[in-house]
Amino acid sequence: MADKVEKIPSLGGGSGDSSASSSKPTEIPTVAQMIETQNQAASASGDSAAAGEGTGTPGSPQHPGFVLFKQGAEARLYRGTFLGKHAVLKERFSKKYRHPRLDEKLTTKRTQGEARTVARARKAGIPTPCIYFVNYRSNCIYMEDLRSATTSRDYIVAVQSVRGGDSFRALQPIMDKIGKTLATMHDGDIIHGDLTTSNIMLKQDSSMPETQVVLIDFGLSSVSHLPEDKGVDLYVLEKAFLSTHPNTEKLFSIILKSYTRHSRKSKEVIKKLDEVRLRGRKRTMVG
Repeated sequence: MADKVEKIPSLGGGSGDSSASSSKPTEIPTVAQMIETQNQAASASGDSAAAGEGTGTPGSPQHPGFVLFKQGAEARLYRGTFLGKHAVLKERFSKKYRHPRLDEKLTTKRTQGEARTVARARKAGIPTPCIYFVNYRSNCIYMEDLRSATTSRDYIVAVQSVRGGDSFRALQPIMDKIGKTLATMHDGDIIHGDLTTSNIMLKQDSSMPETQVVLIDFGLSSVSHLPEDKGVDLYVLEKAFLSTHPNTEKLFSIILKSYTRHSRKSKEVIKKLDEVRLRGRKRTMVG
């Protein structure tokens, strides 16, 4: 079933308050509604890169037709078209503080690793952006542009900001899906390495009856069967989740419950997660 808009009773006064009785109930947006609102806002503001139109100020002469829209510590992201398809170009750039030969080797290795891990994830049934082409000479990855998607970070913030809304109940199905997706990923021995709510996308358009969880940014990913590595992966997400979204311990617990329910190897992983948490607390106490 499609995600429904949840209506919350007005927080106004008693029955004698005519303004309260005539006001509309607060609505918690669905993922599809939020994506539509974001796209409309981007188009109205003239932000062609955010709207995925691939026009505007060129981000680099090396990538004609692509627009720079984000830069991180490891790579630049551009929007444009590739073979007639809306695409995101991820370009890993060199680090001047490293020896040139070492830098070239590391950058190429990480580009190869990311492309292979994404391919492995898709084979395991994990939704990720489709990779169209990899240029190992320029360390560029051309991949699908998720136009009908928003980050889980933005959606959680939007739902929690609704005055009078029951955010816990509204977000519960999304958290359950995130836990199930992470369980599938770890059962395939894939370690993401940088799990945050910004790297967990929520996708939905008119052709999709339900919200789909999509994982992005496998730049620090690896392959490992060790419960320790999977426990650390969950710990990274937990720290990022609770720092970005304060007072959401109950929401994160839904992710872990779903993970435990859907993963064949959850028992050892959760045990290692508890050990990693204990080490983290000791490190905080010692300083």
